[in-house]
Formats: sequence, C-alpha cells, structure tokens
Amino acid sequence: MNPQEIYLLGYVVAGLQLCGLVAAVHAVFTVRTSQGAIAWAMSLVFMPVLTLLPYLVFGRSSFDAYIRARRQANVEMHAAVAQLDWRPWVDEALAVSDSPTRPNPLQPFARLAQMPSLASNQARLLIDGQATFDAILAAIASAEKVVLVQFFIIRDDAIGRRLQQVLIERARAGVQVYLLYDSIGSHALPRRYTRSLRQAGVQVHAFATRGFISRFQWNFRNHRKIVVVDGRIGFVGGLNVGDDYLDQKPRLSPWRDTHLELSGPVLACLQDSFAEDWYWASHELPPLLLPEGYGEADMVCQVVCSGPADKDETASLFFVQAINMAKRRIWLTSPYFVPDEAVYAALRLAVLRGVEVRLLLPSRPDHRVVYAASTLYARSIMRAGVRVFRYQPGFMHQKVLLIDEDTAAVGSANLDNRSFRLNFEVMVLVANREFADGVARMLEADFELSQELTPENEPKPHRLQHLGMRVARLVAPVL
Repeated sequence: MNPQEIYLLGYVVAGLQLCGLVAAVHAVFTVRTSQGAIAWAMSLVFMPVLTLLPYLVFGRSSFDAYIRARRQANVEMHAAVAQLDWRPWVDEALAVSDSPTRPNPLQPFARLAQMPSLASNQARLLIDGQATFDAILAAIASAEKVVLVQFFIIRDDAIGRRLQQVLIERARAGVQVYLLYDSIGSHALPRRYTRSLRQAGVQVHAFATRGFISRFQWNFRNHRKIVVVDGRIGFVGGLNVGDDYLDQKPRLSPWRDTHLELSGPVLACLQDSFAEDWYWASHELPPLLLPEGYGEADMVCQVVCSGPADKDETASLFFVQAINMAKRRIWLTSPYFVPDEAVYAALRLAVLRGVEVRLLLPSRPDHRVVYAASTLYARSIMRAGVRVFRYQPGFMHQKVLLIDEDTAAVGSANLDNRSFRLNFEVMVLVANREFADGVARMLEADFELSQELTPENEPKPHRLQHLGMRVARLVAPVL
C-alpha cells in the first residue's frame, strides 16, 4: 500500500469515527431509554465501522417524525369513525365500571389502553397451529359480510395458499375482504400472491413506514395478528401464517404456540385496532360491524393495543401492572426474554412479596444473539427466585400470562424491548376463573415437557461464550 492510499484510508477511518461520535451524541438525545442510549452510544464510539450503518437502519433518525405522522393518522381515523353510525365502544351497559360495590381489577389496563373492559364475551383457547388455522379458515369460509385479516408474517406456502384461496372465494361471493400484512415481516411474500388476491376483489395493503428515509428504517413493524369475521368471531395470538407454524420446519419443530378465539363486544376493540392500522396504510376506513349475539357469554375482556406512537410505553407498563397485581402466582411465557429495568424489577419484587413466579422459555434458539442475551437474563432472574423453565420438545413461541386463579392474557407481545417500544402489539386479558383454569392446565402440561433451570443443571458457558452473552446483553436494548 503506497503512502497516498494509507493517507486515504486514514481519512476514511477518521471520517467514520467522527460520524460515529455525532451519531452517538444523537443517540444520547433521542433514544427512548437510558440503557438503549448507552448501548448505541458505546457501540458507535468504539465500533463505528460495525454499528454506524445499523444505527442508520435501526436507529431513531426518523422516529419522532414517524410518531407524529402516526398520531395524526389516528386522529383522522377516529374523526372519520365519529361520523359513522357505529360506536366503537358498543353499549355502555357492557362496560365494566370501577366502583366500591363493583370493582374492576382490569381498570388500570383500561386506562392504559384507553379502551374499556367489556363484559358478556366468550373466549376459547386454541393450542398450536392445527387448531388455530382450522378455526380461522372455517370462520372465514362462513363469512357473509366482512372479513378483516392482519398478520405480521404471511408466507407463500401451503397454509399461506389455503388462506389465499379462502379469501379469494369469499371475495368472489360478495364478501368484503381486507388483508393487512407487515412489509418487513412478510418481505419474502411474492407479488403474485397479493396480485391474485386483488384480482379477485380482496383489498390488500402492506403496513409500512412512509417516505424515502423511512424505507431505510426497519424498526417500525406491525407484529399484531388479528382476524375478525362479520363482527361475530375474532382471533388474536402468537401465530403467523406459514408452514413452520404447522411443524414444517424440522430444526424448530414441533412449534408450540397459542391463539385465542373470541366473540362478543370485545370484537369492537379488535376492529378499532385493525381500523387504525388499515387507515395508516390506505387512508381509508374498513367496514365496521357491531358485535351481535352475546348469548350466555359472561367473560370480561380487556384489549390492550400498544405501539411506538403511544403516549406511554404501553407494552412495558402492561407487563409491569400484570406482575404487580399478582397476589399468589404469575406464570409468563415468551420466546424472547430481554426485559427492561421496570419489568425485571417487577419480577424480583413479586418474588420478594411471596408470589410464585414462573417463566417458560424455549430451549432452542431461532435468533442466536437474542437467545444469548435471553440466557444471561434468565440465569440472573433465576438467582433472584423466579422459577425458569425451558420447553424441550421444540420451539416455544406463545405469548401467554396467568395471574392468580382468575385472569389470563394471550396475544402477540414478547418480553423484549422490541415489543415494549418498537412493535405494534395486541394483548387480550380475560377475567374469568374457568378460562384461567384452562390456561393453567395448558401451562402445567407445558411445564411437564420442560426442564427447570437450576444452578446444577444449567451448563456453565466457557469464557468465550460468556463474553458473547455479555456483548449480546449490552446490545439487548436495541435488538
């Protein structure tokens, strides 16, 4: 290398270092959490060659502008809804009040989500992919008026094409069909898939950020999975549309997941969530139907939608409140355990006040860096008294929590920073002893197939592995 090339290389390195310093200062002032700011700033200062481009892609450079645009779209959407003969919160008589004579234990979640707790619902657990897709496809096939479908991932494989065909058949039969998918999660979905749907009359949109700069922002993902058919039956949970969710991915099979089937007034809240996302993607409102036929349903349900445009950190506060309200037990399941300080502290405090805290995690990684960080957090929380279990048969992807004997939740949110502050998520709480008993039996069966993490049986990593886990933990807030 001649002197001129050496000088040129030096200028490039110096330029990258300067850009890294500028980006580090920007991160300190703009990243939402202190641990996230520290993670980005240290990486940008000491490793600008490796982290500058990821910061431009995953960082917060357009976050504030995105939040303002999303909030404005939500205001416009609700203004448009107000002009319709449709009340998104249905009959006030169904809203569960909070009073000394009739306390509502879900009231903090209602205030957090700005959605009411609603009575007269029915909820049914759908365990694993076969039961979930059988129920969803059967419900769509019976649709007479409107089908709303939203998934983070849709694949062009066997189950994806089954969904495609039933949507096409219903659209050709005169049903109004709306499909929303995330542009990042479904990046591999070919155009021919959506083109066939549109040609049949299905309204299709991708959820994405906007503008030229936003195209380089990968942090804004809609992780929700919502299906509502005719305003009479709905679905929410952890499953996406792909054969791997039906045990067709040998490395991770069998896939363990949970979905929820709902009917009753709570479907108005799910439709409202879908309408916000659809309006963002299309500037149009989907048709909204009042739920009908409550029958003998008696479950109180609370929908908690969360996203980066929220005034508060809704998803993180959701888990903190759920943990804090537990008096006897709280069981949580998540494929990714990379908690923030508030959730980590809430778990430790629950142990200190005598609550039985169990955490169910996968034993196989699907994302190795996240798994490494999760392992370090799991070992640490185990030493604090939380009982940690690793699911053995296959990959555990469900997002479920059980509070005491009478409340449980199913949805899309993971116990990590991405779900807490970056993704759009949805969780549904059900306050009903019979339903909670069913969730308890389901989780007890999962624990039977799991190995409890103890100081004796957890393999001690060698120094290089331990260093890798520490590095993964350092960058955990930006994973």
